[in-house]
Amino acid sequence: MKSLKYLDMSSNLLRHDGADVRCRWAESLTELDLSSNQLTDAVFECLPVNIKTLNLQNNQIASVPKGVAELKSLAELNLASNRLADLPGCSGFSSLELLNVEMNLILTPSADFFQSCPRVRELRGGHNPFKCSCELQDFLRLERRSGGKLAGWPAAYVCEYPSALRGTQLKDFHLSELACNTVLLLVTALLLTLVLVAVVAFLCIYLDVPWYVRMTWQWTQTKRRAWHSRPEGQETVLQFHAFISYSERDALWVKNELIPNLEKGDECVQLCQHERNFVPGKSIVENIITCIEKSYKSIFVLSPNFVQSEWCHYELYFAHHKLFSENSDSLILVLLEPIPPYIIPARYHKLKALMAKRTYLEWPKERSKRALFWANLRAAISINL
Repeated sequence: MKSLKYLDMSSNLLRHDGADVRCRWAESLTELDLSSNQLTDAVFECLPVNIKTLNLQNNQIASVPKGVAELKSLAELNLASNRLADLPGCSGFSSLELLNVEMNLILTPSADFFQSCPRVRELRGGHNPFKCSCELQDFLRLERRSGGKLAGWPAAYVCEYPSALRGTQLKDFHLSELACNTVLLLVTALLLTLVLVAVVAFLCIYLDVPWYVRMTWQWTQTKRRAWHSRPEGQETVLQFHAFISYSERDALWVKNELIPNLEKGDECVQLCQHERNFVPGKSIVENIITCIEKSYKSIFVLSPNFVQSEWCHYELYFAHHKLFSENSDSLILVLLEPIPPYIIPARYHKLKALMAKRTYLEWPKERSKRALFWANLRAAISINL
């Protein structure tokens, strides 16, 4: 049949396994319909060389093999209702203008299709089980650049996977660049981590967190040692009315004014002072904690010298810890000299909070007012030990 141009062999049971290398067609054949048969990928090894329109719809074709004989005249190729998992390339179909791959098994179409098939003016790729993920983003960008080459867009292009997006049209599916770009995501996560670490480090330094952690650890260890060394069932006995915390630069006022005025008379106040009541051999921190626990009150002599003393800060911290742990009102603040807010270090935020919320006794410069000061101080620490 040397003049045959059109041949329709659709809806039969045709097969071709590629075993027979002798495969000859009339060179005049330009249109061939092999739809609804049982043909597989091997059919591409046995096709008319001058074919222009080829219909392979509804077969069992899973892919277009690479390296098949070139069909330089093929302009229309129908591969609908097969088993294709991706768009075929055009390495053997240099003149291809129309490709139909509807109703296949394409999850994520290749984004470089139009680069490999520059002459294709229409691609029918709808009604496939598209998987809406990052890989599909490139195909969506391809659609925007294609200039309307996707036939049936957007109604025929619907997400099938994941189930949460089933029924969503591809034109309504969007993912951010950050979610799909692994390098960008890692860089962003790294930068955020560095910023977070820097912020945490700054706050730790600004609020002196390492110091508080160290002090809490020492307090816990001291309490544990005291608990194990104490006889079973014995509670801590109050031995002093008040523990005095002051800067060494204010020691003259404490020795010449505070101690003599509180420890005289019938209502003598028993004071715990580090110079005479700290136990030799124990650490300073352990002595501080022990004295605070054995005292009913803690008197803090506040002045610019106080906020510059490291040990005063320790004593304030442990006394403040006792205040919250025992839910007691054990702090007495005596303002010996005015303290400008700007000289209080940032880590003394507890002292700032105490001075803002609690009433403190202010040492009067006039002698006529000092009797009332001592009376108020005695009243604040009055208890029968």
